[in-house]
Amino acid sequence: MSVPHEYKGLQTQAIHGGEGPDPRTGASAPNLVMSTTFVIDPDISFSANELAEDAPYVYTRWGNPTIDQLERKLAGLEKAEAAAVFASGMAAIMGLFLHCLKAGDHLIMTDVAYAGAAELTNDVLPEMGVEVTKVDCSDVANVVAAIRPNTKLVYAETPANPILRLTDVAALAELTRSKGIKLVVDSTFATPIGLRPLELGADYVVHSLTKYLGGHGDAIGGALLGRREDIAGVRTLGIHLGGVLSPFNAWLIMRGMATLPIRMRAHEEGALAVAQYLEGHPKVTRVVYPGLPSHPQYELACRQMTNFSGMIQFQTRDGAADARALADRLRVIHYAVSLGHHRSLVVYLPTDNLLRSSFRMTADQEAAYRAYAGDGLFRLSIGLEDAEDLIADLEQALA
Repeated sequence: MSVPHEYKGLQTQAIHGGEGPDPRTGASAPNLVMSTTFVIDPDISFSANELAEDAPYVYTRWGNPTIDQLERKLAGLEKAEAAAVFASGMAAIMGLFLHCLKAGDHLIMTDVAYAGAAELTNDVLPEMGVEVTKVDCSDVANVVAAIRPNTKLVYAETPANPILRLTDVAALAELTRSKGIKLVVDSTFATPIGLRPLELGADYVVHSLTKYLGGHGDAIGGALLGRREDIAGVRTLGIHLGGVLSPFNAWLIMRGMATLPIRMRAHEEGALAVAQYLEGHPKVTRVVYPGLPSHPQYELACRQMTNFSGMIQFQTRDGAADARALADRLRVIHYAVSLGHHRSLVVYLPTDNLLRSSFRMTADQEAAYRAYAGDGLFRLSIGLEDAEDLIADLEQALA
């Protein structure tokens, strides 16, 4: 899939990238093509392995016009050669792992990541014969020390879910490139508006489309982006695995993406106001937000990110009790999992629970995690509501 980067502005790319008026009807909005099958020439191959880049549509698991439009729009925003979308972010991650890794290979994985990805690399990959080493990727020296002759992939996440620790993508890419190792960056929290890892040297970028890119909490999806030849192999694997995105979800996500640059500016503006309020709250013991000078990697955030996004983590003296209070008292903010929606969402993540269920850490890694997270943290996803209403809601709920 070739993606011309014909638009200078991200807002124009978000609106027009990958789509155009329907040539038959003149419809301005992108079509939603729900057909599972297409009328074909009798000479067409029935193997997904033989699908050419310009192959006609045969079956929606193999390819679909609406899904193709979404992939072109995504590739344009990330300045990638190609994109492949999946039924969820986890499907995209698993597709990448199965494409890049086989029994006997070694994966260096960030020690703090989305829980689903962390748990996948705790058990499933080792059971398949893939060796996994968990390290704090925010210090490149840790990655250097973990590299083995059979290391094939380094998996980073920035900002990291849920502690908002950052990784210097350019520095890590310089290392992996010198060693002939592929680098993937989960950039879900940052979005292409805040960070484009491929431009900094990464080989792949992964997104949960469920979050900011869709933006409305009504469609699940995932995406993997990178070089055309790399994505082609993952796409074929995804077809065989069957974790394909519904055209309806692709259409919803594409509609959400049209306003992504505008939404990210609003998310950032609201998050900064709420983070500053929380820093002065008597019950709050710590606030971590990349746009605050108090963030331990604020200099890197300013150098690497062009939008600080809408994710805040904060801690209180009695997190468990305050979690119950927030769940009972909040009226604007929803006490719920997920993030990146137009509605603000908050959830409490106890440290002992995460260390038991998701993060398998050495004693030093656990100490570093607790330095960020304490005994537990609130992950707050700032939506598009007025900041003064969010602050008033937190004020009355934390009273």
